[in-house]
Amino acid sequence: MNLAPFLAVPLAAGLSAGLIVLLRPLLQRYALARPNARSSHTVPTPQGGGIAIVGAALIATMLLAAIAGLGRGGPELPVLALAVLLLAGIGAVDDIRPLPASIRLAIQAGAVAAVVTTAQGRLLPDGLVWLEGPAALVAGLWFVNLVNFMDGLDWMTVAEFVPLTAFLAGLGIVGGYAAEPALVAGALLGGLLGFAPFNRPVARLFMGDVGSLPVGLIVAWLLFRLAAEGGLAAALILPLYPVADATLTLLWRLRRGEAIWQAHRSHFYQVATVNGASVPQVVARVFVLQSALAGIALVTLLWPSWPVTLGGLALAAGLVAGLLRQFAAPRRAAQGDGA
Repeated sequence: MNLAPFLAVPLAAGLSAGLIVLLRPLLQRYALARPNARSSHTVPTPQGGGIAIVGAALIATMLLAAIAGLGRGGPELPVLALAVLLLAGIGAVDDIRPLPASIRLAIQAGAVAAVVTTAQGRLLPDGLVWLEGPAALVAGLWFVNLVNFMDGLDWMTVAEFVPLTAFLAGLGIVGGYAAEPALVAGALLGGLLGFAPFNRPVARLFMGDVGSLPVGLIVAWLLFRLAAEGGLAAALILPLYPVADATLTLLWRLRRGEAIWQAHRSHFYQVATVNGASVPQVVARVFVLQSALAGIALVTLLWPSWPVTLGGLALAAGLVAGLLRQFAAPRRAAQGDGA
């Protein structure tokens, strides 16, 4: 039994909460998020709590990896840590003074490319190995950005990724997932839990791009490693809600000819709050769905057969579609009435 992920959770949680207490006065002074077209808040609120999440996760990972003798076989963990710090840095700058989209995208692409290049495992057969790198780069870049897009409500990122990281850490504890990514999953889980009390509705602190971008990169790497170990269906199922919400919203905005780089409140979860659902109601439904998806992912790992895999994917897609329809139903009804 691998106890490192278990130990990482309280360690990272304590570090995350402690860092927030120490840094909050500075964030209050220098990193206020003022309401804009994307915002669900109405008063200026400090952002940048992601510094504590990422910092705590990295510290816990490095400390426990050193104790357990993990990560010595190659550059994977060091490169991941450097890429995470790079995205955190560019996110911190963007939180204080927004940068051009082209600069942000170029730096993100470099960070994702470094992680993809050094990640252990392969997904595609020999004849298609040339396609794996570019496909992983595009998928990773999109995932980094969609996590940022989906961080638009108090507790939303917590609701999406606490069940996912808890599942991966638990899987690693019982030996069903490689030791290094399991440790990282436990550390990220702890970082999110330490941040959660400060971000609960109505939030006293936001994560900011300094947190959402590196969190997206870490989760993308965790899912790649899961898929490379034979859990492709589980890796597709676990993040299905944020992937579906962000992707469908992007396609919907493109169809309407909107400038997709501009702030907006068109995501399904945002529409739900615009039409009267409370923030706790929305994030609770997302948390329950993400927990259910973790259960379905576990079934596909325990019984790895085509009928179970296809059935799990279909059930997961149906549950996600049901919640998206629930969130969007008032919008469709209003459009049908000519509103």
